[in-house]
Amino acid sequence: MNPTWSVQTGRLLLQPVWGGDLADLQRLKADPRVFAVMLGGVRSATQTAEELAADIAFWGRHGVGMWTVRDREALHFRGVVGILERPDGRGMALRFALVAGEQGHGFAAEAAGGALRFGHERAGLRRIVAVAREDNFASRTVLGAVGMGQCDAFDREGRRMLVYESLSRPRPGFPA
Repeated sequence: MNPTWSVQTGRLLLQPVWGGDLADLQRLKADPRVFAVMLGGVRSATQTAEELAADIAFWGRHGVGMWTVRDREALHFRGVVGILERPDGRGMALRFALVAGEQGHGFAAEAAGGALRFGHERAGLRRIVAVAREDNFASRTVLGAVGMGQCDAFDREGRRMLVYESLSRPRPGFPA
């Protein structure tokens, strides 16, 4: 794990996922209160292990990926946040999921904001998207809170999905 890929916010520490996170990730991704609304749904222990291996490899290829979200002081696991390539070709996408008891305290917006800054400023991503179900007001609130704006919509399996985007501002002397 490259320490330059870690992010600190006011309350949180975001660290790239690694093998030692497997048990926390398996509990999170097996919880239908959290992952039933995610692309791909609830994961088995084997699926989570396979995704973790893919996430670690993604970091190596792209210099960005999934982080665990932990309390800065006690290192208590709160969830995950990250930027991965969407399988539908829409681009690099912000993703986040918090342990059910950790929701409603502003952790998702704080972590998502840190991930977006890293994506634009340190990974050099010009455009980052996010997709949320139209009826998922909590996720949509987080996306708005971190400055993402709705740019598109599509239907998936009978549900309306909203696409949000964040565009970095070109720096003087750099191409737009």
